[in-house]
Amino acid sequence: MTVAVPSAHPAGRPRRKRTDEIVDALKRMIVEHGLGPGDRLPQERELMAQFAASKGTVREALKALEVQGLISVRTGPGGGAFIERMGEGRAMSLLSNFLFAKNLTIANIYEMRKALEPLVAASATAHIDAAGLARLEAIIAIYDHEPADAQERWNQRMAELDFHGVVAEYSDNPILAFTCRFLQRLLKDLTVAQDIYVQPEPVQRQSGIQHQRDLIAAMRRRNAAAAQAILAEHMAEAEQHMLGLQAKLHDRFLADTEEPIRTRRRRTA
Repeated sequence: MTVAVPSAHPAGRPRRKRTDEIVDALKRMIVEHGLGPGDRLPQERELMAQFAASKGTVREALKALEVQGLISVRTGPGGGAFIERMGEGRAMSLLSNFLFAKNLTIANIYEMRKALEPLVAASATAHIDAAGLARLEAIIAIYDHEPADAQERWNQRMAELDFHGVVAEYSDNPILAFTCRFLQRLLKDLTVAQDIYVQPEPVQRQSGIQHQRDLIAAMRRRNAAAAQAILAEHMAEAEQHMLGLQAKLHDRFLADTEEPIRTRRRRTA
């Protein structure tokens, strides 16, 4: 089981670290040889010979693949480097860590959702089946009524995002589907969005629910253009709704902050 490591460096392309070249070569090896979860890569000595690399360089390359979640390295008898299944959750966690200090906003996320969610709905229309449509209708039933308590309120807000995650499952574009689900996860994890979701004030959902029911109808008719248009309108409305709730939350925070200041001023007057 061998794969070549490029040694030439075309003009204008900076020389890459040897470790990075080996990482890329191992990735190609995994794909070209059809290796799957549980399969083992060649032993360390074989990799050293194949890539004419030191033990430290090979181990660094294997560690990089392990950090990326593509392999696991086991020690002891029967040990070695084994292919791992890269779960979507792990991939999203890695991306979330990258964006952790980027000061993401609700507006940032909805700018992307407005562009991509209509496309994912259109691409899913040709592929969604009766079971998928039934799942969407069942999810709407979670939030088509006022919540009985705070826990149900939270569950309803999460279900609103899950609706769009199910739509994305049926897209034939894996990059588009993953990106849309990632944006939905960011909203679930974003602190300011969580602060909005736990607010006890009633949520006006009827327009959004009607958009979703219209989407289901369009998908049932296999009308991708209609599905795209409906989601475009739905996302624009959802953005305005969330930004409005964010503004209310901000005003409430300022009022709560200013009240103690006014109280202290009266006491010192």
